[in-house]
Amino acid sequence: MLQEFKEFALRGNVVDMAVGIIIGAAFSTIVKSLVDDVIMPPIGLLTGGVDFSNLYINLSGGGYQSLAQAREAGAATINIGLFINAVISFIIVAFALFLAIKAMNQLRRKEDEAPETEPAPSREVQLLEEIRDALVKRS
Repeated sequence: MLQEFKEFALRGNVVDMAVGIIIGAAFSTIVKSLVDDVIMPPIGLLTGGVDFSNLYINLSGGGYQSLAQAREAGAATINIGLFINAVISFIIVAFALFLAIKAMNQLRRKEDEAPETEPAPSREVQLLEEIRDALVKRS
């Protein structure tokens, strides 16, 4: 059983998948920063200074200045702003993935359209060519 697991774990597809997951996690951090630090501040400015990360509905009835205070107090909240940020992050990741797959498909199409090289001549043909060349040299 250990040998089977070793074969499975060292198979090329599993290693490729692991690399993809690690890169995806790093990409997720970059997208989160892009959404939180670059995209949302101008949107908040356009909407009159609304900070989406602090946009929430308090279900417990208490008054809190921010989501952090509500969480600290243990209040039940619906975090609309965080959900909006997550949706924007998802859209960015999905679009980036779409562009990557589109580029890969274009490369694959180019490979498919590339003219195939002519197969090497068979051994019989090579021998006949050698005989022909030898006869030409004698003449």
